[in-house]
Order: sequence, then structure tokens, then C-alpha cells
Amino acid sequence: MIFDRKNLDNATLLNFYKALLWPRLVEEKMLILLRQGRIGKWFSGIGQEAIAVGSTLAMHQDEYILPMHRNLGVFTTRNIPLTRLMAQWQGKASGFTKGRDRSFHFGTQEYKIIGMISHLGPQMALADGIALADVLSKKQAATLVFTGDGATSEGDFHEAINVAAVWDLPVIFLIENNGYGLSTPTNEQYRCKNLVDRAIGYGIEGRKIDGNNILEVYHTIDEIAQEIRVRPRPVLLECMTFRMRGHEEASGTKYVPQHLFDEWQDKDPLSNFENYLLDQKIIDTVTIQQIKTEFKSRVEEKVEVVFNETDIVANIDTEVADMYQPYNVPTSQPSNNKTNKRYLDAISEALLLGMRKFDKLVIMGQDIAEYGGVFKITQGFVEEFGTGRVRNTPICESAIVGAAMGLSINGYKAVMEMQFADFATCGFNQIINNLAKTYYRWQENVDVVIRMPTGAGTGAGPFHSQSNEAWFTKTPGLKVVYPAFPTDAKGLLLAAIEDPNPVIYFEHKYLYRSLSEDIPDDYYTIEIGKARIIQSGDTATIITYGLGVHWAIEYAENNPHLSIEIIDLRSLQPWDKEAVEASVKKTGRALILHEDTLTCGFGAEIAAHLAEHCFSYLDAPIMRCASLDTAIPMNKDLEDQFLAKARLGEMMERLLGY
Repeated sequence: MIFDRKNLDNATLLNFYKALLWPRLVEEKMLILLRQGRIGKWFSGIGQEAIAVGSTLAMHQDEYILPMHRNLGVFTTRNIPLTRLMAQWQGKASGFTKGRDRSFHFGTQEYKIIGMISHLGPQMALADGIALADVLSKKQAATLVFTGDGATSEGDFHEAINVAAVWDLPVIFLIENNGYGLSTPTNEQYRCKNLVDRAIGYGIEGRKIDGNNILEVYHTIDEIAQEIRVRPRPVLLECMTFRMRGHEEASGTKYVPQHLFDEWQDKDPLSNFENYLLDQKIIDTVTIQQIKTEFKSRVEEKVEVVFNETDIVANIDTEVADMYQPYNVPTSQPSNNKTNKRYLDAISEALLLGMRKFDKLVIMGQDIAEYGGVFKITQGFVEEFGTGRVRNTPICESAIVGAAMGLSINGYKAVMEMQFADFATCGFNQIINNLAKTYYRWQENVDVVIRMPTGAGTGAGPFHSQSNEAWFTKTPGLKVVYPAFPTDAKGLLLAAIEDPNPVIYFEHKYLYRSLSEDIPDDYYTIEIGKARIIQSGDTATIITYGLGVHWAIEYAENNPHLSIEIIDLRSLQPWDKEAVEASVKKTGRALILHEDTLTCGFGAEIAAHLAEHCFSYLDAPIMRCASLDTAIPMNKDLEDQFLAKARLGEMMERLLGY
């Protein structure tokens, strides 16, 4: 192995050696503890340390790094105390996730490290958003994100690099090619000769280096980072290395031929660099032994400190409270100045006012810039805010959701327009596992709103008409709103933008241009989680939201002899249990109406809650009126039959018949 020190002095090289040695000795101790049964799991990076250590040394301390679970050297080189790391690994209260997530599945703003989740690939899009925030802030900074050779088969890999290329984002995409994705060798993972060859397809620079040579890693990352800080653009870097132990210790290495171990043992990054320093008279064997003795002693001490920490005492209130960042929206009362606006116009106005109030708010989505979006909600926004803050995106929902989260991590707010709510499936992992769980895991808020044009009634068929709110209402960490009127559409969207938690904002396409009312002209918010009583009554309660509110109003108008109370939930997560309970206790009868399909629709949750908390007040069984348990058809007659409205009268007759 040939080392080129370039302009590095002896003291720096010695520090590099210590930075490389420290994670190796920590890992060796972890393997002993594993064999002793004192820890339960370990993902070893032995033999790969030069990549994590060398790259981290090359990055500025205030630049973000997004490592994987085999990159202990990133965390140690950023000087995170071993006690904090050990507490994290052992699930102690002093760990970064307070016992809620494992090993390196955490982030820390203090050390500018954003950890992974178990799903390989999503962290790459987060790097895009982090880098975008730097570009918009005119900060000369680079972002470094790791991935493995196995994860290069994920769609998230392609989406993130493509977005970075199109947007000229200063991201270093570092592939640790260690030969195996768990037990699957690289020749069963991809056909190209080198993974870095893929850079050509993205129109970006690609480099391939010896990942076991700490100086080559350092100088390469340093050179790339210096360049892209000044001239932002992504670079794909493939670091060749080898995993000397199992994917994790329990999986073993029987699938790896012995000759590969022999070959790569000779390329060990630590022993080779140590020999280089000895040859150059920069260090001697006595000094090496002194350093190792000191480090081992320190490891032993810090490990036992954490083992002696008290275990976490489980507390339900604490766990539930930590699912969301506490935030009370200061609801602002609007003036009496009103203008008649359509539902669509109310949403547009909310976005406009939000963009004016928050200069670090970015809107992203397909065709939303000059074209104004497929529904023209953002028409004219580019002229006022520019294409930096009103961003057209490639067709890649997962990457854009991830980029939105990255923006939030780096101090911005983001609103993403999902062109149709149905397309959320393509970004589902980012929404459910990144946006929703991050605050609970390591107390980092995710200031993201996802707009979801939703619903049927337009003959758009199975893939542009779903009312899929129940996919998200069952996921702790998300807030879900679903306004039925222009006034609420504006106030709830502004509340969602202000809220530091991720909000899924459903907006019904059928209402865009068919519904209008006088709404306040100025900036105001409506509290998320508060229902609205549309009309009072004492015969029965209809609990509904979205287009269902208008079906309920029409039914009540056509049946004036009935005293129907209509509750518009407006928010589904959280939902206003107090208002619903009070109404049902008053009327004794409840019908839950929604556009979504019947089975496992959100109405089932409301029905279960009422059965549990209001049973003694009921004069009749709780009824649900929902759409058929089929996909949504295009033909108008079939669609009308599908929708819950077709059965509303029948279900009310059954309810009132008791």
C-alpha cells in the first residue's frame, strides 16, 4: 500500500493514526462483550475504518455527515464521548435515543451527524435537502452521505443522486464497496464493472479509490469537498474495501472464501498505516504500545461507567409525550375583511402568506414552478419567490420527501405537493419511517407539510381518486388534517406550516373549484385537532370530514324534519374526541361518514372509541357509512355507486329505526 502524505506534517499523521486506532480498539472490546453476553448485537466495521475516519477528518466540523451502521469511525472522529455512544448501544437513558432505537440509528445536531434507519437508501435524499439548505443560504459547505454496495440497488440511490445532479447540490455520495450485501456478493447485485461507472448516467463526476488507504481517502474527500463548496455539484465516490466480519456477528462469514480474507488481511488499513509511520520514523513501537495501553484503559473505564448506569424506568406518559414536538399553535383571530374565494384559492393564499412570513420556507413538487402545478395552486409563485424556493422536481416522490426532511434538519421549512395523494405510495417509507419517527427517536423535529390532493367525484379512476387518509392516521408521529371548507383550508394549512411536526394535509380535488365562501383576507390559523359543529341537533350525530361534510349537509337539508347534528372533524390526527363524545352523549345516536372504503377506514377508530367511552349513552348501534370495499371505478355510475353518499339515506334510516 502506497501512502502519499502530501502536505501533512508528522503531528497530523500521528493524530490520524490515533483516530484510526481508537474505533478499532472500541470494536475489539465490543466483540469481547458480545462473546460474554454483556451486549446483544454488533455490526462490525473492522477493516473499513479508513473510510469513516479519513472522510470525517476531511470534512469541516460544521458540515453534515450521514453515516451507516458500520461507520463507528465517523462518530469517534467527531469526538463523541464513548460513554454517550455506549449508552446509546446499551439503550440507556443517557444515549441519544433514550433507549428507543439501536446502535447507530440516531442523529445529533451537536456533532452534525444524521444517522440511518434500517431501510437502506433513504438517508441519501436527506443529504440532498441538507445540501439544498446550504445552497439557498449561500453557505459554502459540503455534505457527505454513506451507502453500501448493496444499497445501490435501491431506488432511493438513483432518486437521490439524480436530484442532486439536476439541482447541482454539493453532496459527496460515498459508496463503501465491501464486497457483500449481507451474504450476497457483488456479482449478484449489479452487472456494471464498477459502481462508480453509474456517475456517467447522471452526468456527474465519479471516482474510485482504495478505501483502506486513509491518506488516499482523506486527500480525495478533502479535494472534492473544497471544490464543491465553491462550485456546488454532486460527486459519486466508490471506496473499495472488505468486510472482515459478518454482516452482524450472528450471521457469520462461512459464505466468504478464505482466500479473500487472506488477501484483504494484508490490506488492513490500521496495520498498513502503522507500518508506514514506523518506516517514516514518525512513531516507534514503544509509542505505539503506550497509545494502545492508554486507549484500552480508557475504553475499559468508559464501558463500565455505562454498565453501572441505572436502567430506564418505562413511563407511558413520557413515551406518548415524546412522539411529537410540543407545540401550541398561537391561533390568530382574522379581521372582518373578507373576500369570496374558492377552496383552491384559499389553499393558494395560505401558501402565499406562508412563503411571505417564513423566508426559509421552500415549496417542492412536480410542475409547481412556472407551470403553477397541475391544479394551478402555485401559479405566479415563481415570479415572487424565484425557482430556488418554488422548485420543480423530477418524478421521484421518495427523494423529495427525504429532501424536505433534509431541509428541516438544516433549518428550513418545507411543503411538498404530492401531485395526487395516490402517489404517496412512492414516498411511503420516507413518510412512515423517517418523517413520523424521527422526533421520537432522537428529538429532531421534522418541519414538513405534505399536500395531498385527494378524493373521488371526478371520474379519475383507481389511481387518481383514493381517499387514503387511513394509511397515515394510524402512524404515530404524523399529524393529519382534512378541511372541508375554504376558511378551514386556509387556516389549517397555515397552522400546518407553523407546526414543527410533519403534517399530512388532505385537500379534496372535487372541492377545488366547486366550493366557495367568504374567507378572511389576512393571515390566521386554526388549531389542529379541533372539530367544528356545522349544525346542532338532538336526534342523531353525523361525524364526518372532507367531502362527507357536504353530503351530510345535503342530507340534512333534504330532511328538515330531522334534528341532525353534524360534526366536521377537520383534523384526524389528533382528532377532537371531546367534541364527538359530547355530541353523541347528547343525541344518543352516531353515524360515521367518510369517503374512504369501509374496512379499516378512519371511521372504525371513531366507532371503537365511542363504543368504549359512550356505550351507556347510546340508543342505537354505532353506524358507519363508507365507500365500497373495492378500488375506485372511473365510470360515473360505477363511481356514484362506490361512494358512501349512495348509502347515506339507507344507513340513517337504519340508525333512526332503533
